[in-house]
Amino acid sequence: MADVQLEAIEISKRFGQFTALDRISIGIERGEFLTLLGPSGSGKTTFLNILAGFEGPSAGRLVQDGQDVTARPAEQRNFGMVFQGYALFPHMTIARNVAFPLRVRKIPAEEQRAKVARALEVVGLSAQAEKRPSQLSGGQQQRVALARALVFAPDMLLLDEPLSALDKNLREQLQIELQRIHREVKTTFVFVTHDQSEALAMSSRIAIFDHGKLQQIGAPAEVYVRPASQFVAEFLGKINLFPLQAAAGRDGVVEGGFGGRRLRAPGAVNGRDVVLGVRPEHVEITRAPHGEDNAVEAVVTGVAYHGASVALTLSPAEGEADRVLSLTVPAERWMEQGLDQGQAVWLSWAPERGMILPKD
Repeated sequence: MADVQLEAIEISKRFGQFTALDRISIGIERGEFLTLLGPSGSGKTTFLNILAGFEGPSAGRLVQDGQDVTARPAEQRNFGMVFQGYALFPHMTIARNVAFPLRVRKIPAEEQRAKVARALEVVGLSAQAEKRPSQLSGGQQQRVALARALVFAPDMLLLDEPLSALDKNLREQLQIELQRIHREVKTTFVFVTHDQSEALAMSSRIAIFDHGKLQQIGAPAEVYVRPASQFVAEFLGKINLFPLQAAAGRDGVVEGGFGGRRLRAPGAVNGRDVVLGVRPEHVEITRAPHGEDNAVEAVVTGVAYHGASVALTLSPAEGEADRVLSLTVPAERWMEQGLDQGQAVWLSWAPERGMILPKD
């Protein structure tokens, strides 16, 4: 049974007539790396602020280790917070910046020095202790902010898009660092981002928000392979969607028509209009169809060379010809097959690779 450290129960937040959060219930498990993922305005940062105590909910409760903490002030929650901006004191050394929460708590000086040394060691900045923030790179400054948030051993660490201001290479490096630090300190991390690849790479679980509602929560592989809706499927990565005509389900398999062909995938209809989705990495591209089922004729409409791979955009030859499909193939195979703009091809995939989704 999961060890739930903090439980959000039916949390709602309204700003006048606008509902920012609509009955969000999440049990945050002790020691996990939970990512709140969603587009701008989806409610993820508002939810984080309610966890932190910076905002109060309009309805609902927060329960921490069996105690109702909904009205507990932020300074009494013992949560660390890391923001997108580093918020470091420019006139202080790195060591004094990290020590600041300890001085506020009136920790003895000798204990402060030991805790600061340990925090800087964890984030790999022991050699920078006497420098000023202006002497460090952006990535190093963000690690200082992380050390400051960890130095007082918080019960939970809340991170509000801390990597979004960094360039791509530095972000990827700090993603690895954050995972290492999480494993080392074993503190519960709740991380906000709108970057899907970041969420998939770092999290033990992902909670996906849209328009103030929790759309799905689960392990990265679970939400990617078994999305609960068309929105989740599209938001988590590229996916090719085929609306099915006369879709019918039998024995756990749904079959329907698209462009005069039969498409099948595991799932159920349940009285709804459905689409069949398949990720680009599961699609095979050929000059002729493989069998009668799960094959769609298409025309290459765009080619983008990325060195080791080539990203193709395609349009179905029949049935919603304006629909955009995508596929990534190894560059070597692209050259062998001579795939270029205007080329007619067939796309096919194994039925078990498809997913049936309610049509948004």
